[in-house]
Amino acid sequence: MSAPTALITGGTSGIGKATAELLHSRGHRVMVTGLTGLTGLTGLAGAGLPEDVVAVRADARSLPDLDQAMEQVRRRLGSLDLLFLNAGVSRPGPIESTDETAFDALFDVNVKGAFFTLQKALPLLNEGASVVFTVGAGEGLGAAMTAAKGALPPLMRSLALELAPRRIRVNAVSPGLIDTPAYGRLGVSPEMIDAWARDVPLGRAGAPADIAEAVAFLASPAAGYITGEDLVVSGGVGVHARP
Repeated sequence: MSAPTALITGGTSGIGKATAELLHSRGHRVMVTGLTGLTGLTGLAGAGLPEDVVAVRADARSLPDLDQAMEQVRRRLGSLDLLFLNAGVSRPGPIESTDETAFDALFDVNVKGAFFTLQKALPLLNEGASVVFTVGAGEGLGAAMTAAKGALPPLMRSLALELAPRRIRVNAVSPGLIDTPAYGRLGVSPEMIDAWARDVPLGRAGAPADIAEAVAFLASPAAGYITGEDLVVSGGVGVHARP
């Protein structure tokens, strides 16, 4: 039996990298796309990943980049058992300070990028494959962030129905406070993360590995009857608000 295959977008740092490492350790053949930590163009290992993980430089906003990435998938992996749509950007801020560039980036990467990555990957997805979106919360981070993040759950649920005849399951993970390098790029200090973590019922910030485990579960036969669901991995944040 051949090893399962996975493509992870935004897979060179944070949650994507942790997921690539976990799946690789469990016998998957893994390819990642991203911009962080890569100096080459395509087909080059990088970003501190295991040597046999293929890392391809690709911008989720660029359809030619996506075409190139899928050609690499075809050549290196042949087909896909898991597509983890994890590439995303954050541009928090109130409406007064949100310019067109920030607005376009939010929708081009988080929404358009996920949509067209899946569209272009469809011919490569095996029957019974799994698709997982990273959703996350936008509330409290500004109207544009909320709108971009809010577009993904209904998109995921619609695709779950659309792809069900091929037995392709489509789900999402919604991370809570996860300590990733993205916070540093936004100017958030470790002290601020520690302060926020005090409001988490489980008493700590999450690690990228926590989300990786959730993705691995959704991609596994153990989740074979789960589709159209959003798995919240937040340490209990928001539990009181859910019925």
